[in-house]
Amino acid sequence: MILVGTCGFCEKQEKYFQDFKTVEIQQTFYRILQDKTLERWRKKAPKDFVFSIKAFQGITHPPNSPTWRRSNVRPSKNVGLLKPTSEVLHYWRITLHEAKLLNARFILIQLPKSFKESDESFTNAEKFFSKIERDIEIAVELRGWSEKGRKKFVKEFDVIDVVDPLVAIPLHRGDVNYYRLHGRYENDRIIYSHRYSDEELRKIRDKVLAFHVEESFVYFNNSNMCEDAMRFKRELGDGPASSPPQRG
Repeated sequence: MILVGTCGFCEKQEKYFQDFKTVEIQQTFYRILQDKTLERWRKKAPKDFVFSIKAFQGITHPPNSPTWRRSNVRPSKNVGLLKPTSEVLHYWRITLHEAKLLNARFILIQLPKSFKESDESFTNAEKFFSKIERDIEIAVELRGWSEKGRKKFVKEFDVIDVVDPLVAIPLHRGDVNYYRLHGRYENDRIIYSHRYSDEELRKIRDKVLAFHVEESFVYFNNSNMCEDAMRFKRELGDGPASSPPQRG
């Protein structure tokens, strides 16, 4: 099974739930949401719809990250980078609570480049994962890490290796692959304002099929994500051959 979606609702929810079968919730990274908001989304979604939520940035991003400008929380100096502090563990409990309200399948932990491939990072991660409740599948995106480092991290902490299939091969932890497509890369920078060409979508399709295990989840996170996700569904033979939907 291959499910395709976007990072955040790229169109009105009613239409999104018709067009796609999964979504990666982004709002949970920037802000702490009200229970009633998450409960409403779950009720509106079809029963077989798959939610993934992005872990709150207090778990992953240090206080100097520009992403905090969009938050409804003021960060302390003890947040981010999987540090096993009381604040980080508190934010994990909040993220887990939100995931349960949505009946989410995954929690995505997206770590910034400042989470270096180092002994310190492994020590933080070891303490963090030993302390948290984790009765949900965890997917981790490590940016700038070597294949050797990713493989060690995935194996040691029993998490799903999140990659862009055009950039890296997923290192299998189990029967699930989890992909995030951000756009194109220039000089080690992500250019989100990108529309995937037909050739690129075919390459993504071929790689996802080549790497496919029991389940694969493909989330587009570029500026043209809604249209590109629909085009990619058609590359997989899933969906109508008509023109893609307009943004809501």
